[in-house]
Amino acid sequence: MQYFKALKTGQKRVANAREYLNKLTNGKAMPALALRDNKTNVWEPVGEENLYAFVDESAGFVLTDNSGYILALVDNNGISKTIVQGVTKEQKIILEELFHKDSIVEYKGKVTLPV
Repeated sequence: MQYFKALKTGQKRVANAREYLNKLTNGKAMPALALRDNKTNVWEPVGEENLYAFVDESAGFVLTDNSGYILALVDNNGISKTIVQGVTKEQKIILEELFHKDSIVEYKGKVTLPV
């Protein structure tokens, strides 16, 4: 796929994921990655599917605050499309219930966050 076509498709998927997550988090979602990093010159947009993942320091990431978790909506490869920082344990429990209600599945693999 051509770079600009892949980017445009990825940006649309990021916007849709962010819009959904903003509804659940009172507008705290930030855009993340629109393209998959596949170590080649082939450009691919981030996947269309939405799965959720909570990331904390046990996943190898150094969080800049001590408020708990980063929430990411990711594709089936773990590429984050939108994130929310500073999710508390209490908020995490509520959000997990909302995802379950909306049939959004938890992603259990390695999550790729924007640098």
